[in-house]
Amino acid sequence: MTSLPGVRDGGLADGAPLRREPLARALAALNDDKTETRVVGGAVRDLALGVAPGDFDLATTAHPDEVTRRAHAAGFKVVPTGIAHGTVTLVRNGQPLETTTLREDVETDGRHARVVFGRDFIADARRRDFTINALSLDRDGRIHDPLGGLDDLAAGRVRFIGDADARIREDYLRILRFFRFSARFGGGALDPVGLGATVRHKADLARLSRERVRAETLKLVVAPHAPPVVRAMGERGILGELLGFCDPGRFERAAAIESRGDLGTDAVLRLAALCVRVVEDAERVALRLRLSNAEADRLARDAAALLRLHGADQAPDEAALRRLAFAFDVQGAADALMLAQADGPAGSDDAGFRRARRFLSETPRPKSPVAGKDIVARGVPAGPRVGLILRAFEASWSEAGFPSDAATIGRLLAAAEASSPADGQ
Repeated sequence: MTSLPGVRDGGLADGAPLRREPLARALAALNDDKTETRVVGGAVRDLALGVAPGDFDLATTAHPDEVTRRAHAAGFKVVPTGIAHGTVTLVRNGQPLETTTLREDVETDGRHARVVFGRDFIADARRRDFTINALSLDRDGRIHDPLGGLDDLAAGRVRFIGDADARIREDYLRILRFFRFSARFGGGALDPVGLGATVRHKADLARLSRERVRAETLKLVVAPHAPPVVRAMGERGILGELLGFCDPGRFERAAAIESRGDLGTDAVLRLAALCVRVVEDAERVALRLRLSNAEADRLARDAAALLRLHGADQAPDEAALRRLAFAFDVQGAADALMLAQADGPAGSDDAGFRRARRFLSETPRPKSPVAGKDIVARGVPAGPRVGLILRAFEASWSEAGFPSDAATIGRLLAAAEASSPADGQ
């Protein structure tokens, strides 16, 4: 077996995580000569890779009522988060440990499963999605790997457990998880058996809640090897089922720009690079993924800002950048700048675009010297006309280069007032 940084002689190279609270306390409470409890799933995978897990999940042979009794005795708060499926969450010092009694699915409709409790860790492993997620770790630091997950993890393979079509029919979200895990752990290479199964079931993505699809999509687009995976999804019609029109080539160019060093990885911006060119695109994506108001507003703002840079073959000058930042805020301007670079002929390391991004990051958004109250003070009645005058002033002030002298400001304000209809329409 190819070596992994977190594995030595079939166990953890560093057992310190098992000795930390509250995990150590939970394992002590839920292990004895009658019951066994192990760390399972993604935490074991991450530890094998030498990465600190974000959280820990446990699987146990104890029934939920016994887990609850023991956990209370050990000082945990117990929350019945999924009691129908044998899951309770143990909480101590604000840290949760999701704990699930070993179980087997006996009936599923692709979204929900009916289960029976059991005591077989291998059977529990077989009901999981991918071999790299079927690892378990006992309290002594031994890694149990009945399905070859460590070999797959070391080789960068993401494989469904058993029959890929059957695994997908159990939960259609596994279509997206296949691509996300391949982009994160598989180096971008896609297992052909799993890929074929996802294509056969792509229409079933419509069965999933938009919230679940949103969560997976935003994780996928920022994965380390997202560009080749996203391209494969586009070529096989998966992206069309999810989002409608998409441009994987533009996404690749945007990711390359990010990788050049002065941009962080940003899920919403990458989503914009993948499938937003005009405001209508932003509205479509926001609806399909049920994005938050803030995410939807950002996509719409990015699309509107990008129109100001349409056809740009080089970075805008500083005056244009200040106007863009004033109209769409600094983030909107920076987003549009990156999208324009991805759309144009400039390379991913273009010096002009780097300078433009640096200018935006170092230059505050211009602040208008006129507010609505100033217009009212000039004798304009409060109402819609105040807003019209303010917008007209700001447009002319921006085009004039944001002058600061009182005389010019007064002249521009008077012109804005004169050009605004008296009825405010």
